[in-house]
Amino acid sequence: MSESEPTFQIEKIYVKDLSLELPNAPQAFLQPDQPQLEVQIANDATKVADSIFEVTVGVTVTARVGERTLFLVEAVQAGLFQIANVPETEMGPLLGIGCPTILYPYARETVSDMVTRAGFPPVVLAPVSFEAIYAQRMQQSGDDARIEIAS
Repeated sequence: MSESEPTFQIEKIYVKDLSLELPNAPQAFLQPDQPQLEVQIANDATKVADSIFEVTVGVTVTARVGERTLFLVEAVQAGLFQIANVPETEMGPLLGIGCPTILYPYARETVSDMVTRAGFPPVVLAPVSFEAIYAQRMQQSGDDARIEIAS
């Protein structure tokens, strides 16, 4: 393999942050009604070293019955990726679509596990199109938009 060939490698996948709140326990377990779930997803990328990037996918799930919150789970799934010799025009999609797509199944599993451990039925998050999220982000920030890579 030549030195100028593009390289992409997963170095590490890990849970960066995890939070679970049951503000109305134990009464929350006595609720006969099905909770309404609100799901928020965010992703970010940061250059942490030469050719090493940390990409995160944050998932927040809030379950409510009326005004009462049954549980709130926040999980940030992260990965370290080694990326070298990739053209600048391809870095945004790689960090904004490719890497989050790899991380999201881990985030889904983490959220489902936490909700189950909290005593509730598992929450199975729907698949997410990071391509659509990326396209929307690019559209909102203008035609010449790029993902800023903090170093």
